[in-house]
Amino acid sequence: MSSSGSDGPPRDLPLRGWPEVGLEGVRRLPFQARLNKVSVDDFGRPAAPGDGGGAWSRWLDRLPKLLAADNLRLLVARLREARRDGRVILWLIGGHVVKTGLAPYLVDLMDRGYLTAVAMNGSASIHDVEAALFGRTSEDVARNLEDGSFGMVAETGDFFFGAYRQAIADGCGMGEGVARQLERAAAPHREASLLHGAWRRGIPCTVHVALGTDIIHQQPGADGAAIGELTLRDFRILAEVTRRLEPVGVVVNLGSAVVMPEVFLKAYTVARNLGCRPRQLTTANLDMLQHYRPRENVLQRPTALGGAAIPLTGHHEIMVPLLHALLLDADDADAAAPAAPGEGRS
Repeated sequence: MSSSGSDGPPRDLPLRGWPEVGLEGVRRLPFQARLNKVSVDDFGRPAAPGDGGGAWSRWLDRLPKLLAADNLRLLVARLREARRDGRVILWLIGGHVVKTGLAPYLVDLMDRGYLTAVAMNGSASIHDVEAALFGRTSEDVARNLEDGSFGMVAETGDFFFGAYRQAIADGCGMGEGVARQLERAAAPHREASLLHGAWRRGIPCTVHVALGTDIIHQQPGADGAAIGELTLRDFRILAEVTRRLEPVGVVVNLGSAVVMPEVFLKAYTVARNLGCRPRQLTTANLDMLQHYRPRENVLQRPTALGGAAIPLTGHHEIMVPLLHALLLDADDADAAAPAAPGEGRS
């Protein structure tokens, strides 16, 4: 019983009204005034068909049949099986992956059928957009933090705020809205953009934001309602992609230690709730360290009832080109193999 004698909530709830910082006086700076550590000229250049000549496949075959070498073989095999059977291959992306120049490899994997949906955190979307717009990204945080200029580039914030407003009006999600804005802006380096590349190819591309984690959230003009609505739309899109992992699919978490593993687990819960029952889900975590959440939320929990969990530890800028080369070389070997008796060439 409440003190008022009814079963309802108390009527006199104190409203504290704690003060909020005002962002109107925040000083922003032009992009050209910021020192950036990464240029699109530094981005990787994926191998072309025929570059390996079977060398990568032979190298993989000759690795020890143990531990991480077997994990690498298994991931290559499962990606090839999923591509062959037209299954969902979902990649979850963290910001470090984009700023280490790996978008060209992932875009090429889209064209080869090894990436059918991509989901990323807010950091990845910011690096992706800055690379597409300016050809540079990754500011010197330590240098800019001291004078309060870290994350205060005006053009970056204004681009996203405009993209979000337009996405709300268009009724699309955050990833598609940002990609469409890059197209509208004729971003000069949009061929290096993962979001734009996916959108142009009709591949679901979603962005999953935790409020307060990204540099644009500290700028005046950040609209929490718009950010929340758009990233929630993208969560529902991701949940639909996850629902299509039945009966067999592949999920690769690449460089996200917290946000994407948490988001994926909730999307997977929705999929299970709606009747999705993957029998042989393959999940992989590629990162410099095997953190708790990727291990539990990507590798162990979703595959507990069947499937394969593949941890691979290494630097992204080495692991992704290596995986790309192995897949491309295997495709080359398939193309060069003589047709079986009675079979024609497609």
